Amino acid sequence: MELIRGLHNLRDKHRVCVATIGNFDGVHLGHVKVLEQVKAKGRELGLPTVAIIFEPQPREFFAGQEAPARLTRFDEKVRLLRAQGLDRVLCLTFNERLRSLPAASFIEALLLEGLAVRHFVVGDDFRFGCDRAGDYAMLCQVGATQGFSVENTATCLVDGERVSSTRIRQALARNDLDLAERLLGRRYRISGRVMLGQQLGRTLGVPTANVRMHRFAAPLRGVYAVRAELDDGQIVAGVANIGMRPTVHGTQPVLEAHLFDFQGDLYGQLLSVEFADFIREERKFDGLEQLKQQIFNDIDVARALLAC
Repeated sequence: MELIRGLHNLRDKHRVCVATIGNFDGVHLGHVKVLEQVKAKGRELGLPTVAIIFEPQPREFFAGQEAPARLTRFDEKVRLLRAQGLDRVLCLTFNERLRSLPAASFIEALLLEGLAVRHFVVGDDFRFGCDRAGDYAMLCQVGATQGFSVENTATCLVDGERVSSTRIRQALARNDLDLAERLLGRRYRISGRVMLGQQLGRTLGVPTANVRMHRFAAPLRGVYAVRAELDDGQIVAGVANIGMRPTVHGTQPVLEAHLFDFQGDLYGQLLSVEFADFIREERKFDGLEQLKQQIFNDIDVARALLAC
């Protein structure tokens, strides 16, 4: 799969395709259903398939720190889209220039000149262009005159309700990991590179792999029984805390994972942490000794939950 960053990197070889557009946060079962539509039409027409995404996501541009927590970081989203078998992902930088682009110019620059779309799969509630003036009806009208067809996205239901990133976010916020799994089609996980931390865990006898969240606001907070996938595909059970580490006066959100019975160097590795069970909320302890005792208690609980 080819990742194209920005309209300015589109070339003639990228023109004429079947496309869809959206945030694809989480790449959940609803997104998978849409992508199946895209791929089916691509096979029918013998054309490559493209998913158009935004970075940052529009709500992050408008709301800043008040934006909802993401389900997936950018790199992880691209990996998930690649796994769906798309030919290309086009990532548009959502900035003031794109925000202020009139709807007609958006269609002209992106769908006609940029991609020469032959078929476009999009929800009938999709809005685009300056002040969200463009809509599904406008796309259909322009498509009828410019030679591309428009198809409404299929709805995916679980327990009689529509699958959405918002619904998954709400499930994770209340630590309903089972519902999140049914909506995602997989257990929820967070991936990132292991960085050098304060090495406090090592001094407490529980070395941890630290994954800095950077600007990623995770939808989970607390202590969990986890399974971590390493670069080599090895799966290791463990316990993880995701949060601010208030006992040691943390200032940035961090994912810390202690992997059971693991010997080796994880620095620089891509660690994918799957959240199996919720153990407890993150809290501030009176000192390191109390924190250490609680960590060992958490390890016992996690081992029991994971049967290891």
